[in-house]
Amino acid sequence: MSLIDKEETAVSEDCYRRIRTDVIFGRLGPGQRLKLEALRESYGASVSTLREILTRLAAEGFVTAEGRRGFEVAAVSADNLRELAGLRLLLESHAMAISFANADVEWEGRIVSAHHKLASTERLMDTGIGEPEQWKRYDGEFHQALISNCGSRVLMETHSLVFDKYFRYQMVAFHYRGAEPAEQHRTLLACALKRDAETAQKVLSAHVNNCVAHANGSLR
Repeated sequence: MSLIDKEETAVSEDCYRRIRTDVIFGRLGPGQRLKLEALRESYGASVSTLREILTRLAAEGFVTAEGRRGFEVAAVSADNLRELAGLRLLLESHAMAISFANADVEWEGRIVSAHHKLASTERLMDTGIGEPEQWKRYDGEFHQALISNCGSRVLMETHSLVFDKYFRYQMVAFHYRGAEPAEQHRTLLACALKRDAETAQKVLSAHVNNCVAHANGSLR
């Protein structure tokens, strides 16, 4: 790959991450038309590169392709949230049980470190000065750490994608919920250190389903 090709790839990847992040955090809102010329001005990428990026995001489910009408940000709905929540629980519960069974010192270190960063960020969110993007990153890191000993890269990658799509609802429909999820994260950490997968799965189910119930009112 030539230097020019590498630079173009780097620009494309940076633009992809920025647009994807803006969709997840609601800066590009559900149903918003994504006009290529406007995006070119905002993100500094060529129209052809943007078309490739939007096609990639459509394959991931963050954008919908409307034929000749172009692209728009994927809509949100209570039904879709319930589907994502169910899929997340299926993947994460299964992977968590395997990780707990395969637990070792390195895995313990990852989850303790990830929880420390998440808990610190949650305290900042409680005060109103926390950064949502940092919270999202550390929330994702903690849940990924819990399943990181599952032994399956495909499972980890699939969970990460579902988590991001689920997290978009946290930004669009219900935002940060305070003490309850923070306490559930502490309980999940304690369960992991005790290798108590059964209790952890129950806590995770409440953690996810309570979010769904909280969001349903704003999605009707």
